[in-house]
Amino acid sequence: MEKKQSGTGTDTDSVTKKVPFLNRIDLSSPDIHQSVSLLKQACLDSGIFYVINHGISEELMEEVFEQNKKFFGLPLSEKMKVLRNEKHRGYTPLFDEILDPDNQVHGDLKEGYYIGVEVPEDDPKAEKTFYGPNVWPSDDILPGWRHTMEKYHLEALEVARAIARIIALALDLEADFFDKPEILGQPLAFLRLLKYPGQISDPSNGLYGAGAHTDYGLITLLATDDVYGLQICKDKYAQPQVWEFIAPLKGAFIVNLGDMLERWSNCLFKSTLHRVLGNGQERYSIAYFVEPSYDCLVECLPTCKSAKNPPKFPPVMYGDYLGQRYKDTHIDLNVYNELQS
Repeated sequence: MEKKQSGTGTDTDSVTKKVPFLNRIDLSSPDIHQSVSLLKQACLDSGIFYVINHGISEELMEEVFEQNKKFFGLPLSEKMKVLRNEKHRGYTPLFDEILDPDNQVHGDLKEGYYIGVEVPEDDPKAEKTFYGPNVWPSDDILPGWRHTMEKYHLEALEVARAIARIIALALDLEADFFDKPEILGQPLAFLRLLKYPGQISDPSNGLYGAGAHTDYGLITLLATDDVYGLQICKDKYAQPQVWEFIAPLKGAFIVNLGDMLERWSNCLFKSTLHRVLGNGQERYSIAYFVEPSYDCLVECLPTCKSAKNPPKFPPVMYGDYLGQRYKDTHIDLNVYNELQS
């Protein structure tokens, strides 16, 4: 249940181009009961929904996408100067990540850039994996780039906390349950810029923009351009699997559920199996991974278990879980060191 493979490349895989209807959660709505109802329905049905009127300005969203394109438009030699480090900050080249190794012939056909919560090197927390200072392109090359990304990171975290409060109510918890320091009070929140080149995916031959996977944390906020590519599989245990495209919605976030929410909710809300197929057009997206702190112990919520429905997972320390998932899916950094030597 940690990560479900897509089953692509076999007769059991079925792809449909049907675009499902998704609920829209309006963060400006005063009707919290309707928001909770719409969100819970979406979580039980498909694990994915839109969030609209989230409070991040259209100008900032457009600026982030513009700066995203500017970075990925740099020469590879410049991008490699800010290569992903052991703290998972920085640039990830094509094929750096392989999310569905059973069905992919090589890594994902995408470039990325990780930006985490800024932690100074002299902070005791910086000794832990995933904590530390970010890696930034030179301001001489991309003026204003760091400022834009830091501003977006902070504002996206506030959106995530607002969504988490609705999720808490949907699980019969106090609204501020996920605001605790060990969860979203001091989270591991990663902004990841993404570019998919203009190539066509071929699932029958194991070629994907991003292989089938579930995300690891609480939820993911995805902003995307108007190019189709994201697909979900509502029932990740079904055979054959049915894949559906998710329509981009300008100005909205596409929100999907992560593995920790599946664990917290005892599988009431399941993490969303998804993948990306290239269609010959360049595609840009901005993912914001909302993750609890490194030391967060994730265990079944009291409202999601009973004598007849005991916990399906043992408790897990999130830092250990996340570290293993990254190790499983990313190229060893020593490979780059050998190539550059």
